[in-house]
Amino acid sequence: MKRLGSLLGMLTVAALVGGVLTSTPASARATTETVHVANVTESAPDANPCSGATGMLTQTYSGVFHSTVLPNGTSWFTGTLHGSFSFVPDDATQPSYAGKFTTWFGDENNLRNEVEHETFRVKLLGSDGSVLMAHETSHFGTSASGLTFSFDKIRFSCP
Repeated sequence: MKRLGSLLGMLTVAALVGGVLTSTPASARATTETVHVANVTESAPDANPCSGATGMLTQTYSGVFHSTVLPNGTSWFTGTLHGSFSFVPDDATQPSYAGKFTTWFGDENNLRNEVEHETFRVKLLGSDGSVLMAHETSHFGTSASGLTFSFDKIRFSCP
C-alpha cells in the first residue's frame, strides 16, 4: 500500500509540473504533453508482506507520462514505469530481496464519467535463494448516474 501511495504522490507532482491540472479557455485547443523520467529513486520504511519483517523499501525507476486535456474538461493521463525494487530488513537474520518491477496506470475523466486503473508486477530474489512475487490489478470507475465500481486484486507468492 505504501508503494501505491508513493506512486500517487509522484503522479500528483508530475501532473502539477506537467500542467495537467491547469484550466484552459473555452476557445483553446487540446493540450498534450509527454514527460520522461529517468533514474528516480525513492526509499521508505515498509514491511515484507509475507513475513511481516520491517525494513527499507527502495525503488529506482524510469518511465513516461502522457496527458491530454480538452477544452471541455475531458482529460486522459497515463504512465508506465519500470525499474529495480529492493527490500532490506531491519533484522539481519531475515532475507533481503532485490528484483525488477513494472507498473502501468491511467486516469480518464469527462463531464459524466471517470475511471482510474493500474497494474503492478514485481519479482524479487531473496538473499536466501527464495522468490517473492506480487501482482496487483486495480480499477475504479464512476458512471454518469453516480454509480461506482471498483476492485483491487493483489496476489503474493511468498517463499
